[in-house]
Amino acid sequence: MGGSGANIAYPRGVQVLDESEWRERTTAHEARVDAATAAHLARRRDHRKHPVEDFLFTYYSFKPAQLRRWHPGAGVALAGADRSPHRDWRFYAVEDDRVHVDADAFLAARGDTVRFVRDLLVRTAGRPGRFGCFGLHEWAMVYRLDPSDVRHAGWPLRLGAAGTDAVVESHQVACSHFDAYRFFTPDAEPLNALRPTRESQPALEQPGCLHAGMDLYKWAHKLVPAVSSDLVMDCFELARDIRSLDMRAAPYDLRELGYEPVRIETPEGKAEYAAAQRGFSVRGQALRARLVEAIDAIPGLEAAASGAEAETRVDGEPSRRG
Repeated sequence: MGGSGANIAYPRGVQVLDESEWRERTTAHEARVDAATAAHLARRRDHRKHPVEDFLFTYYSFKPAQLRRWHPGAGVALAGADRSPHRDWRFYAVEDDRVHVDADAFLAARGDTVRFVRDLLVRTAGRPGRFGCFGLHEWAMVYRLDPSDVRHAGWPLRLGAAGTDAVVESHQVACSHFDAYRFFTPDAEPLNALRPTRESQPALEQPGCLHAGMDLYKWAHKLVPAVSSDLVMDCFELARDIRSLDMRAAPYDLRELGYEPVRIETPEGKAEYAAAQRGFSVRGQALRARLVEAIDAIPGLEAAASGAEAETRVDGEPSRRG
């Protein structure tokens, strides 16, 4: 975006955007976010809920107003600091007429989180993807559950309660993702082939997992403002697309909302689910690489003390999922 003269060489190796360039990027980002959040904000004003589309705003902690703020990322400075809102935002510093991410302050506050996320991303990316779970985590979240306790109780189960339970009982449940497994019903927990924990998360996550793909959005927004808003939104869009498949393959009947079910209880449905899962895995791996690259671009990361005042809590989501 912008003309060839917009990017100015800066002696310290930082890319400097002139004011016209960063304003143009800000406007484009705000329009992108507005389009992605308009329906959710309208429902919120009207006190209406959507079992699929609200998930990214209710489960994850980043709110639409936060998402709408444009951040250039570490290693980029904005000329015209006096006219930039960034000068008043946390983790920014002003130097001469330029404002940029204050990497030292960011790492002092979040260095442990940054290192945890990098390690998780690298280890996940290095494993082969597994594509045989068929989205049974959503079925395990309602297994033998009283209908009044079902998360989306306003929507019917396609196969009814007994049929849903039979699908769980006739398959090997093999969920590797702790933040999905922790919402299994008590009767479903022992049916899972794995016992994921928060501590074992870096050892178990694999790139075929839909929830690991959605969580790239969580890791990206936890790294703001050190990662760019463009990358955060790319992760958001992947999470949004994955969420659609996640709920189409779930036991709920959401056809009234336009979500044609992926019938994972059939061979055809399993094949459809696995094919989509592989496509999301490819997209997720590309975003993991970009996130690691963005982390490695934070100045002073290796030198940051691991014992600094760190925000080490990285889960921090609401107590219900699905």
